[in-house]
Amino acid sequence: MTQTDPSAPAAPPAPWPDALARLAADQARVRAGGGPKAQQRQHDKNRLTARERIARLVDEGTPFDELMTFAGHGMYEDVGGCPSGGTVTGIGTIAGRPWMIVANDATVKAGAFFPITAKKVIRAQTIALENHLPVVYLVDSAGVYLPMQDEIFPDQDDFGRVFYLNARMSARGIPQIAAIMGNCVAGGAYLPVMCDTLIMTEGSGLYLAGPALVKAAIGQVVDSEDLGGASMHASIAGTVDYKEPDDEAALKRIRALADLYAQGEVAPFARRRKATVPAPDRDLTDLVGFDGGKTYDVRDLITALVDGGEFHEFKPDYGETLVCGFARAGGYPVAFVANQRTVIKKKLKSGGEPGLRTRIEVGGVIYGDSADKAARFIMDANQAGVPLVFLSDVTGFMVGRDSEQEGIIRRGAKLVNAVSNSVVPKITIITGGSFGAGNYAMNGKAYAPRFLFAWPSAKYAVMSGNAAAKTLLDIQLAALKRAGHQPDDEELQRLYDEVKAKYDTELDPRYAAARLWVDEIIPPNGTRDRLIRALEACAQNPEQDEFRVGVFQV
Repeated sequence: MTQTDPSAPAAPPAPWPDALARLAADQARVRAGGGPKAQQRQHDKNRLTARERIARLVDEGTPFDELMTFAGHGMYEDVGGCPSGGTVTGIGTIAGRPWMIVANDATVKAGAFFPITAKKVIRAQTIALENHLPVVYLVDSAGVYLPMQDEIFPDQDDFGRVFYLNARMSARGIPQIAAIMGNCVAGGAYLPVMCDTLIMTEGSGLYLAGPALVKAAIGQVVDSEDLGGASMHASIAGTVDYKEPDDEAALKRIRALADLYAQGEVAPFARRRKATVPAPDRDLTDLVGFDGGKTYDVRDLITALVDGGEFHEFKPDYGETLVCGFARAGGYPVAFVANQRTVIKKKLKSGGEPGLRTRIEVGGVIYGDSADKAARFIMDANQAGVPLVFLSDVTGFMVGRDSEQEGIIRRGAKLVNAVSNSVVPKITIITGGSFGAGNYAMNGKAYAPRFLFAWPSAKYAVMSGNAAAKTLLDIQLAALKRAGHQPDDEELQRLYDEVKAKYDTELDPRYAAARLWVDEIIPPNGTRDRLIRALEACAQNPEQDEFRVGVFQV
């Protein structure tokens, strides 16, 4: 038996276990909201916290797929932070049907809206609108965080957009139920009142201006109950449809009403759903390296995500740095576009010389032929009405003389056009790098994915860390030299380390998730289940626009 030398240094922790443990710890901290004392204050008012309310609302034994958990992460630190953007959003099953749930977290600054809060609610509403998901709002908010009102109030993607989307969803026949379970003040009062159904608990308050502001504005002295209490709104103003004694009763009422709503048609692709077949059992963290240095065949990743491991690859011997093909996930038909991460020996045209030439193509890079193939495949997926799933681990498009002469810009534009004009549901999963224009080609946030997930290994930026650090350092050095300062080697290293550390922070998926560039960070081995439930959400919208691409570069 081999003896272990106790004096030998311990092996460094494996990157994936360490990363997953950190993700779980960070999620736990964020989900604690304002902390134990704030939670106790909520309980002292005989109210549940946002996540307690959601846990009681969704069907027992079903998951709540939280979205945008890391909204505001690391932001607003000068005012104590805003964990999870001060609101909890996600998709849960109520009465057997997926609903979008938006719940203010009153343990975070009394549920006040920060800039990121408004953007998070708007993103949740947009997901609901695009997928025809009914919405439940659990309202418990003090309104706009006034010290930042100029960043929350006026712009197109600010607070007013919430009510715009309220109205648009109502016009589309998408059910919306609101329950006021605490404060509902100022402009925020419009949100629940613009819903189909309004529930209010005793002890809650609904008013455009609270007692203090009313006194300051018009000199009138009035208590909270007479001004905007549940009894007043239920019996005098007629604003409230159902008055309930407490949170438990309100949640029970929501469940009962949700169970009565008619179920609409499902999407055309969902009408071709078959029984789910289990995927091959594989640990995806063994397949895909954490730091991007490990090569892997993305076909192995795809077959680990799809029913029975069955994958019908499109043009497998052409444009090999992008892998495309059809499969099923959870019984739903799906079309994959995925970055290949192996090193490929590519056969080329002879160029007048006898025989074929070859070159080495680097995995993660999009070459002209792979851009052509993916653009054509995306058109095929739209023609077939099959949702697109992008597995993004992309360095960018190939550069250099040969690539330019082969028309990489023209061919890349063709791919971006196809992605932009695609009308089937699109879901993106970032498993590694998502750099530069490769982010665009692989259906980044700007290209309206229905859902965008990232693994903890995701890196999201205009270029990789080392390249960016060197470029930024060169810019800094040029500025210093123009100012007459010539840094020595020690200062150069310090400058490089500072630039690299800042850029590495911005590469972290939490940085992207904080700003809502991704909808959620998920563990690799949870990808298949999360993908299937995302497809189920997409299946709720039966409408599909006509597919048109406009001017198409050839």
